[in-house]
Amino acid sequence: MAPRRLRLLVIAALAFTVTMLIYTSRLRDSGHTPDQRTLQDFYHKTKGALAGSGAGAAADSPGGNTVPAKPVDLDNDGDVDEDDLRLAREMQSRLKAAEQQAKDQANAKSPNRPDAPSNVIGVGSAANKGSGGNAVAGGAAAGAPAAAAVAEPVSDEAKAVDAELDLIVKKSPVVIFSKTYCPFSKRAKGVLLDKYVIDPAPFVVELDTHPLGAALQARLAELTGRRTVPNILVGGKSIGGGDDIAEMDGNKALVGKIVTLSSNRVTMKERLA
Repeated sequence: MAPRRLRLLVIAALAFTVTMLIYTSRLRDSGHTPDQRTLQDFYHKTKGALAGSGAGAAADSPGGNTVPAKPVDLDNDGDVDEDDLRLAREMQSRLKAAEQQAKDQANAKSPNRPDAPSNVIGVGSAANKGSGGNAVAGGAAAGAPAAAAVAEPVSDEAKAVDAELDLIVKKSPVVIFSKTYCPFSKRAKGVLLDKYVIDPAPFVVELDTHPLGAALQARLAELTGRRTVPNILVGGKSIGGGDDIAEMDGNKALVGKIVTLSSNRVTMKERLA
């Protein structure tokens, strides 16, 4: 084949490639998706033309197998050698790359592209169902932990108890929670009310006669950790029960304890001193 004819074929192939690139660029600008069949036809026609001209590219046979084309002198050095085969392979690679690029661009713009699996699974009538096909309550998966329980609002009784307790501790720095029939309560009141003069005087709450007595005792157990009576509070803090008061009194520590916890808001002395 004459070198001039070969050059004309190469120039024609390049002209086809440039024309196709301009065509696809215009399609992208206009927002239209290029026709894949047109791209493939162009690819196969160009490939076939090069193969028919003996450009060294492999042509597809009807059975799908590649048939080596007749080697030609692509570098015009007067003989067919390894350089010509290399040029033929490079040309074929460029054609395949151009075809793949055109396919990728078309797929990127295709409006009918299928949704990703993550956007499809679980959507429709089969959603939110366990292995047995029954719908899971609330749309949660079977075996999933239940949602955290919403905190219940504070009851009116609880509000009343807290309000009453707040009023009580404001009556005096020293508060004695007692019960009229409790011997331990009587012992503590005997020490604090009979043996000592405390100013201001301790405020006594008899829980067995108070309308909110049981609820107050339960609330005191939560706040002070002491569930029994008597429960003596000084400055809002529990210093114990009957045995504790007796022990501190025997150790001569009761007066200092009460005065300190009350932040010196009370005076305390023995009646017979």
